[in-house]
Amino acid sequence: MKVSVLSFGAGTFGGTTEFFKAWGDTNVDEAKRIVGVCVDAGINLFDTADVYSNGASEEILGKALEGKRNNLLISTKATFRTSKEDPNAVGSSRYHLLRSIEGSLRRLNTDHVDIYHLHGFDALTPLEETMETLDTLVRSGKVRYIAASNFSGWHLMKSIAVSERHGWARHVAHQVYYSLIGRDYESELMPLGVDQKVGALIWSPLGWGRLTGKIRRGQPLPEVSRLHKTADMGPQVGDDYLYKVIDALDEVAKETGKTVPQIALNWLLQRPTVSSLVIGARNEEQLKQNLGATGWALTSDQIKKLDAASSLPRPYPYWHQQGFAERNPFPV
Repeated sequence: MKVSVLSFGAGTFGGTTEFFKAWGDTNVDEAKRIVGVCVDAGINLFDTADVYSNGASEEILGKALEGKRNNLLISTKATFRTSKEDPNAVGSSRYHLLRSIEGSLRRLNTDHVDIYHLHGFDALTPLEETMETLDTLVRSGKVRYIAASNFSGWHLMKSIAVSERHGWARHVAHQVYYSLIGRDYESELMPLGVDQKVGALIWSPLGWGRLTGKIRRGQPLPEVSRLHKTADMGPQVGDDYLYKVIDALDEVAKETGKTVPQIALNWLLQRPTVSSLVIGARNEEQLKQNLGATGWALTSDQIKKLDAASSLPRPYPYWHQQGFAERNPFPV
């Protein structure tokens, strides 16, 4: 299945909870305009999840895609808790996944989803139960392809092994956090993706809102920034490291005439295994700026400059393996 190099993340749709309101509170009318801009730009994949704004994101996305559904792809997710009262409203059990897909299909107003993600790993449910349930959903036609999200390397590899042992549908994609200031993905998950042919869908490619071009050394956070409310909930980044990377981005911005977020996104598009960047936007202006990340490419020298500024020591055994690049080369 072919997906556009940029996809749209509908986490900004709804804003019915305090956490997601910090991302955005796009209503149906604005969502329709945003979808129209995306389609005109060639985007064919729209990503959401059952827990985004307690299902409101799926509902709004479904309405925004009316009349366009057959030409576009929908990705949604399940696993995280959807009810505080129901002890079974969480996890990747057969019970919860079957209820979750029916709820997502109803809210999205469609008879199938194109990519169905496990939003996180469920260590309390036997993998055989989870993978058989996902295979059943694929065979029923309610799901086209299955994927993981936020798995560790052994979580993903064990899931693939269980599927292959039984001849069930296997994960073809992994939605992961990866950015110029968050390169942990490269240590284990990227080599696994190359080896097992699992494409990466990148969430928060602008480093949890830190690479928007509005953050500068010695200046306070901009007045309008979700970091005021969500900084402690996402990946942690040291100030000195962040400003070092932003300085390098500013240098490349002067050389290219592109914006900081466009450069940060373009850098990701040239990384191994990356299939699509899930970009979000509060409004059409932000969206159109992010769309400018495609259609051009950083030079090898510019990539080296950004690589050097964002490089960090890796944990064991990866730092040891780096010392023997002859036998453990970086993915290409």
